[in-house]
Amino acid sequence: MKKVIHEVITERSEQIKGIIPPLTTPFTHEGDVYEEGLRRLLEFQISGGVHGLFICGTYGSGPIMSLEERKQVAEITVNQVKNKIPVIVHIGTTSTSQSIELAKHASEIGADVVASVPPYYHPHDERDVKKYFDRLVESVDIPVFVYNNPKTTGFPITPKFLAELAKIGVQGIKDSGFNFVEFTHFLLALEESPSFTFIIGTEALCLPALMVGAKGCVAGLANVFPELVVSLYDAFRSGVALSRHFEEAAKLQMRVNRARQILHIPSSTNAACYFVLKQRGIDVGIPKEPILPVPEADGLAMIEQYREMGLL
Repeated sequence: MKKVIHEVITERSEQIKGIIPPLTTPFTHEGDVYEEGLRRLLEFQISGGVHGLFICGTYGSGPIMSLEERKQVAEITVNQVKNKIPVIVHIGTTSTSQSIELAKHASEIGADVVASVPPYYHPHDERDVKKYFDRLVESVDIPVFVYNNPKTTGFPITPKFLAELAKIGVQGIKDSGFNFVEFTHFLLALEESPSFTFIIGTEALCLPALMVGAKGCVAGLANVFPELVVSLYDAFRSGVALSRHFEEAAKLQMRVNRARQILHIPSSTNAACYFVLKQRGIDVGIPKEPILPVPEADGLAMIEQYREMGLL
């Protein structure tokens, strides 16, 4: 039975590929989940050609939502998507029991994968974190990915430790360490594990990561310009299929990076997504406090520069 379960988990993990937005979560002025806005955003993403969704992460404001709000977002997403594309639910919290609760809920409603940062706020060593992921793997029958985000958690996943997590059943990594050399070291540490899924956690490194073995890219920019980031992935895939050089993909990578720079004009890229989506005619409400809407001057600067790029 365990072998059958492992094969099913591996099959689900291997479905994760392509451009995966870390989905913005729409909120009302009262700070509640804005269901209509979320459903609207999901359809916008699907029509933009994305290959999966990563919900309740950094862009999705997961750490500032209650458990019930996170469950609500997961339920709406799975219901709206209807298996058209895979859904990865981020379930990381400061508490093992709360993360397990979210993981079990995600599995029960039909999510494809759960991912988690290491537990944060309190300092943890590898022993703590390994036990945390061991408990997650034991709690669900869908793949568990580790989300490496040392800037926000204070705990960097190392290549050696990633290999240890793979031994206890972790099936993939979303790497937001922003270090391409370290990303290649992750690949080298698990080169004997072909079913392990590597996802780069920034569109800024999408093309080079894909070229060395990443299966996909969790791209914050895809929240607002999914078609642009998808075109980069398509150009990469076309280059592979035709065994040709990647000039077009390289040009698109630089265009993506330019658009990414503009999204970073405000201090919060989370807030920037709400603003730009509204400019594109997609009402996703406002950010959840303590994140505030972008200042007017920053918003006007983004509009001007995106218009210069022909994106607005």
